[in-house]
Amino acid sequence: MNDIAPRPLCRRISFTLCLLGACLAAGFTPAARAAKASALPNIVVIFTDDQGYADVGVFGAKGFRTPNLDRLASEGCKFSNFHVAQPVCSASRAGLLTGCYPNRIGIHGALAPRSKVGISKREMTLAQLVKQRGYATAIFGKWHLGDAPQFLPLRHGFDEYFGLPYSNDMWPLHPELVRLPSTDARRKRGYPDLVLFEGDKVRIPQVTHEDQNQLTTWYTEHAVKFIESNQDRPFFLYLAHNMPHVPLHVSDKFRGKTERGLYGDVIEEIDWSVGQVMDALKRTGVEGRTWVIFTADNGPWLSYGDHAGSAYPLREGKGTCWEGGTREPCIMRWPGRIPAGTENKQMFMTIDLLPTVAKLIHADLPKHAIDGLDVWPIISGKRGAKNPHDAYWFYYEANQLQSVVSGDGRWKLQLPHSYRTLAGKPGGRDGTPVPYEQRKIESAGLYDLANDVSETTDVAAQHPKMVKQLEAEAEKARAELGDSITKREGKGVREPGRAAGE
Repeated sequence: MNDIAPRPLCRRISFTLCLLGACLAAGFTPAARAAKASALPNIVVIFTDDQGYADVGVFGAKGFRTPNLDRLASEGCKFSNFHVAQPVCSASRAGLLTGCYPNRIGIHGALAPRSKVGISKREMTLAQLVKQRGYATAIFGKWHLGDAPQFLPLRHGFDEYFGLPYSNDMWPLHPELVRLPSTDARRKRGYPDLVLFEGDKVRIPQVTHEDQNQLTTWYTEHAVKFIESNQDRPFFLYLAHNMPHVPLHVSDKFRGKTERGLYGDVIEEIDWSVGQVMDALKRTGVEGRTWVIFTADNGPWLSYGDHAGSAYPLREGKGTCWEGGTREPCIMRWPGRIPAGTENKQMFMTIDLLPTVAKLIHADLPKHAIDGLDVWPIISGKRGAKNPHDAYWFYYEANQLQSVVSGDGRWKLQLPHSYRTLAGKPGGRDGTPVPYEQRKIESAGLYDLANDVSETTDVAAQHPKMVKQLEAEAEKARAELGDSITKREGKGVREPGRAAGE
């Protein structure tokens, strides 16, 4: 016999109602979870590595096809004046994820393995921003903001991580090092074995050529699984492909498929990956509330020739602040929110994405200074929308201010600096690069990008007022972020994160 007396009926009913109310308030029911998720957009950023401006069908690709990216454009918008903050790996990614010019937060160039610096714990990433609103977050692919434990993605707002912590060429089997007699000799150049992480643990300690052939497929499979697992809540997916950065790798299902050779094969596999993500969004029923952003981290590495992409009709490529280095192919889709089948020629930059997302999902921006501004009126095609920036500042190398562009994207002042160029020579073949030449800009030159996107003609003499206006913007940049060319220190620069013992 049960010697515990039953609760009175009224008390049991009251307890049940209270429990039900608590569950509903906490959003534990499927209906509540779905309602909560539908109020916030999913965000998918697909970020490729070294893909040129002309390496997508709707941007003029030749020798290969990108049907999924072209479909994404037909269902969304092609942005033809979209830029990254710097024309190189780590710096570009820092700008995307923090809304800051990378030199503001102490990230310059491409961080090497075992780097003593990386992204600081004091910075807020896009993943940390959306966490305020209960998002699931993941990065699959290339991180490249430091590979010491405190720099890895799980320490910076991401729930899941699978990928390489730096570039896929940073290993002893890099094509430029294969002439050395042994793997040990190559390691002495400073590159350890290439490793692949899952979470904060090493999954593959010695990534092989065969492993690299599967990277695009592996990243895609993880992305699809993440979408399927989080369809009932808002999510942020950062799919950061290592390709088409050299050395080029592709799976057997795409090898030898294009007229363009290995480079074209690699791009077609990336396009397949985009299609897999789009199909997963549709299959799970979240397509209508998902903002998809496709772009690249910088322009093509032109010295690699047939293993590099094209920035046509732009000037130069990766590693320069000419348009070919910073202007990237960009496509965005969000059904009902971004006009379908359109092209937008207004300028904006990766640094603008974080504050735009913050405004859309009602999340708080960090307390410290950032450089991006809300550009949702531009992205959504609002009539009369104007870029909120007076100017954009383009840095490269060790904090060199190299150019300044008016906020409307029309006028560009190239400041005195040295830059690399092939000077009309062809690039290398089969994964071996040719050397660049160094050229120097002796005096500032002005370019009218609305009428001369290839930056062929200096019109400074015809527009002295615009030169003066942009020179004043350059002075603002130097006061805030410094400039190693003119030996200026900026008042707004923050320290990067530093590895233990530094």
